[in-house]
Formats: sequence, C-alpha cells, structure tokens
Amino acid sequence: MKLKVDEQADALYLRLDDSEIVESEEVSPGVVLDFNAENQVVGVEILNLSKRSAKMNTRELQFLAA
Repeated sequence: MKLKVDEQADALYLRLDDSEIVESEEVSPGVVLDFNAENQVVGVEILNLSKRSAKMNTRELQFLAA
C-alpha cells in the first residue's frame, strides 16, 4: 500500500496494490476509485483535500504511511 499527498494539487492518492488500472470512476465529487480487471478497487484519489479537513496535517499522513 502506498500513500501519496500532492500538496500542490491538493490531493491524496492511496494505492492498494500494483495491479493494472483498467477503469476509474468518480463515486462522489472529488473522490475517484481506480479498478483492476477483476473489478477490485486498487486506488483511491481524494481531491480538494484541504477543503475536506482544514486541520489535517498532510506531512503527518506521509510520515505514517512510510
């Protein structure tokens, strides 16, 4: 599992495994799920991160995921 926070893009991406992404779907405004060939969720992207949680420390998220 990998977690990437892009402060410039104001986005968080959680990659659950390394399988190939064959489809993506926005399931809620600013929340995109990536699916593999078996229709399993393999990635989650959350956009506009700072607007969702003003008190979130993105540097701490990166540290905890490492």
